[in-house]
Amino acid sequence: MESERIRVAILEDQQVFREALVAVLEVAGMDVVAGCAEPAPFLARVRETLPHVALVDLRLALPEWEAPTGGMDALQSLHDFFPQVKPLVLSGHREAALVEQCLQAGAAGYLWKQNVSCAEVVEAVERVVRGERLLPAGLAWTPPEPTLPGELGRLTPREREVLGYIAAGADNLRIAACLGITERTVKAHITNIYKKVGSESRTQLAVLGCQLGVQRPASL
Repeated sequence: MESERIRVAILEDQQVFREALVAVLEVAGMDVVAGCAEPAPFLARVRETLPHVALVDLRLALPEWEAPTGGMDALQSLHDFFPQVKPLVLSGHREAALVEQCLQAGAAGYLWKQNVSCAEVVEAVERVVRGERLLPAGLAWTPPEPTLPGELGRLTPREREVLGYIAAGADNLRIAACLGITERTVKAHITNIYKKVGSESRTQLAVLGCQLGVQRPASL
């Protein structure tokens, strides 16, 4: 981000580590708008300041009288109520299942405390602001495919692609040329689309494609 300083909120229960993070990020030219040991004040500050990135520790040593909660609950709250904030988990736990759980809950990245340097933390914050997703070395994770509504959910990716061309007004020959398939294959896809969505004409297919918001080619 060139026009404004990156704002970062920190949820970390170890005071020395939290203060070190604040110092490192501020030296790098970022604004630390929250440095909290507990989820409640952390989320309150997030609500007030809307940081670009939230650094979140998962396992928090809270006072005995506090209601049971932790970094995972804070991560879920960020996902539900502050989707514009990009959570970056900084934890000592290396279990792949836990990393996946964090990513599914909306974390933009996951760093292991034991082997991450100060420079790497700064770089990770900058990268998630740019929209990148960060994974620990050695962990491969593919996000689940989004569920498509209604008729679109019954079509294969190729059938949705063909429907997009139909919605854009392309004929079978043009679709075949654009997709690199035969005209006969295009006709087979269209037959399957008819069966799945219940349309009776190409015009109805084109209208349906527009109504469902199917992706159409930028140019033909």
